Amino acid sequence: MRFLHLSLLLPLVGAALGRIVELPPMDDKGLPVEDKEKAVGAKAAPEIEELGMNFFERINKGYWFVKHYSPRCPHCRAMAPHWKALHDIYTTSTPKLSNTSPNAAPGSQAASASFTELYNFHFADLNCDAFGDICGKSELGVDAYPTLNLYKDGKLLETYPTDSLRDVPSMSDWVEERLAKIKTVSGKKEDVVVKDPLKEKIRVEDKKIPEKEVVLGKSRASATSATPSVPTATPNPNGISHSLTRDSFIKMVETTQDPWMIKFYAPWCQHCQAMAPAWAGLAREMQGKLHIGEVNCDEEKRLCREVRLRGYPTILFFQGGEKTEYDGLRGLGDLVSWATKATEATQIKELDVAMLDEVEAKEEVFFVYVYNDATTSEDFAALDRLKLPLIGHAPIFKTNSKIIAERFKVGDFPVSTYPRIFVVRDGVPGYYTAFSPRELRDSQKILSWMRSVWLPMVPELTASNSHEIMNGKLVVLGILSRERPMEFAVAKKELKEAAGQWLELRAQAEKAERQQLRDKKELKIEEAEDRGDDRALQQAKNLVIKTKAKREVGFAWVDGVFWNRWLRTVYGVDVTVDGERVVINDEDAKWVWDENADGDKIPFRRSEIVETLSGVFLGDGRIKGRTTSKGLERWVVGVRGIGGGHPFLTWLMLGGGVVSLALWVRGRMRRRGQFFGTGGHGHRRGESQVGWFGGEGGEKGWLGGGGGAPAGKFD
Repeated sequence: MRFLHLSLLLPLVGAALGRIVELPPMDDKGLPVEDKEKAVGAKAAPEIEELGMNFFERINKGYWFVKHYSPRCPHCRAMAPHWKALHDIYTTSTPKLSNTSPNAAPGSQAASASFTELYNFHFADLNCDAFGDICGKSELGVDAYPTLNLYKDGKLLETYPTDSLRDVPSMSDWVEERLAKIKTVSGKKEDVVVKDPLKEKIRVEDKKIPEKEVVLGKSRASATSATPSVPTATPNPNGISHSLTRDSFIKMVETTQDPWMIKFYAPWCQHCQAMAPAWAGLAREMQGKLHIGEVNCDEEKRLCREVRLRGYPTILFFQGGEKTEYDGLRGLGDLVSWATKATEATQIKELDVAMLDEVEAKEEVFFVYVYNDATTSEDFAALDRLKLPLIGHAPIFKTNSKIIAERFKVGDFPVSTYPRIFVVRDGVPGYYTAFSPRELRDSQKILSWMRSVWLPMVPELTASNSHEIMNGKLVVLGILSRERPMEFAVAKKELKEAAGQWLELRAQAEKAERQQLRDKKELKIEEAEDRGDDRALQQAKNLVIKTKAKREVGFAWVDGVFWNRWLRTVYGVDVTVDGERVVINDEDAKWVWDENADGDKIPFRRSEIVETLSGVFLGDGRIKGRTTSKGLERWVVGVRGIGGGHPFLTWLMLGGGVVSLALWVRGRMRRRGQFFGTGGHGHRRGESQVGWFGGEGGEKGWLGGGGGAPAGKFD
């Protein structure tokens, strides 16, 4: 049985001791609660250093945690007290894990070492309104305000996550994790006192503290950021949904690599109550496959606030510190199907030539990440962040196969500068365009592109994907019937061919537009050079080649028999009578085109579909459409169309219409007389009163009243 080397024991001792700087009590807003007794005689905190033109000179040595901000930014102003409190806590505290020897002489340098002296860790601000040229440098990565960057010896080390809370406990937890990895300033290491494991007979086996438990003994931030342990052998062995608290959530979910599917709910929520049987069924179905849990947000309010819920119930999938939200239907079958795909997507598989044909036959859409020997760990970390959001949509693989790269025309291989990502949809590849290695590490930007292409070229329209397919775009919708297999196959093939042709036409048009913009830029540069106008030359060189955003177009098909009633109501199409049909739908405008330029029904031929779609896309007046809305909805949609789809302008026009109507009604009522007849009030004796309702004394109105008056009438 071997003893642990002294240098290997240091991390264990640090973990056992816990936080480096203890936090004071916090209020509900995450700010320190002022202790007036301790405040008397306490060390005053220095001001946060404001950096400027000396930015790179000041951060050149040591660790610098810098807030890049704008005084005009409301988020920056809201964060300011938390940032100040974080700075004050660390700059005025004596580190718990200091290099101070308990045997050091009182008043010595070792005994009085401060946090900054021990760790060479500084806090600072940089006003990006005043020093925009510094904040704008690409190597700093300041894309929004506030941005919190940690620098080491003048180089960007890490950025505080934008999706994390900016209160004192959260930021302190993040700092604590980084401090645990920082060695103290040289020259003071000799003061670190660690008991000799040989003399104290400290054996790793005798301590019986697994690495996982040591991590959990630390603060939450240290636990979440530590390397998660490997998955357990058998997940969910009993087939039940575990009720989780904040502590058990940290221990069982955040600090492990185990995949978890967790429901966040409130007991009073009716949707949560209705979903409960399906959730229990999911736990049984996933026995031995996936951990299932649930969190009562009435009892665990802090935890639910930290995961940033938008409503109840919210279902999140967690693994290794990453998470993604389930937004599908809540039936047992839908939950089980998604959970099964989630268990298969916990690791990104290596794609080789042998399994490529199998993948193409099985998957309508899949992504491939092509890498080479020069691909860095940072690149792979960015790739790993993509796997969870793709669950339930399309799988992603990685490969360094030259054959696969050449087959899909990725480009020169091996990739000389940075990796490549492409998508295969129905056998047709599409490529993510990145102009720098940094853009291949921007997970959010890559995911935005993936969302636009992760559906098949011609997906089936269902209840679960209808909003994703139909909203915000023109959609060529094929209304088909599975009951006629021959016609179904032919129509679906024509629809796919039409989609492929349209994508090719749009790509050619995009390429031509970009070339036109490049030519225009070159012309301006030449003109400026001929005139000798340096300012115009610089402006011309700074022109960005960017094409205008175009209306998105999608293709889909729908089962005309299953959705017969809806199709008859909205489009007036009965597939059992009319046969297979094609319509072009604009869901936002509630408008549909079902005829070509000749006034005939759009046939299921790719050339006719593309020609009609081009006419609709370009606004060809010969192709007539019709509305799919009725009554009041039609009027509202019409106003929204006049308002250009702008919400504020639309509501302003609607409000103006309501006010105008009210004034018109008021004027009409004044001409007719009183709104209500009321026994001669406001009239001379003997005059008749006319109002909406007949009153006393034989008064006339729209409805006859008392006093022997004749039966009333309604205008």
